[in-house]
Amino acid sequence: MAEWLDESAFTVFLSIGGAGLAFLVFTLIVGELGELLDGMDGDHGGGDASHEGPSVLSSRVIAMFVTALGGAGAIATHYGLSVTTSSAIGFAGGTLFGGAAFLFARFLHSRQATSGVRVAELVGQTARVVVAIPQGGVGQVRCHIGEDLIDKIARTRDGSALPEHALVRIEELVGEVVIVSPA
Repeated sequence: MAEWLDESAFTVFLSIGGAGLAFLVFTLIVGELGELLDGMDGDHGGGDASHEGPSVLSSRVIAMFVTALGGAGAIATHYGLSVTTSSAIGFAGGTLFGGAAFLFARFLHSRQATSGVRVAELVGQTARVVVAIPQGGVGQVRCHIGEDLIDKIARTRDGSALPEHALVRIEELVGEVVIVSPA
């Protein structure tokens, strides 16, 4: 009877590990489950918390936890440990590997760079006209913000023309167009 219980426990732990591995592969191919659900409910507003970094409840972290729990439990059962001890070892293994996946995801997230420039950073900056702005039309200006070189479509506030290489001051941003005046 005890041998049947050990084989059954081994099979259960392998099934748990296999399900976790299948889910992990699924999330690696398709993406985070939360991102999929956010896209399905149509909420594309400002409620995105992804800028804060990965969560302990990330589907990939959970999948890694479940995979390691099943694998470590199966190994412990294979070596003749009781179901309770194997479960504890599986939980410890899951916590260890899930925690490692979480720390690795946080490390990768902290190394991300952004090329986005906030509107507040553009307003007040001095820029150079790189494509002449004709009277009543648009041209292009370029300015430095930190290490970034930013090119923007530009027009003058009063509709006047500005030649190439003229220095201008960015006064405001309207959509993707900056409103400039001579510096």
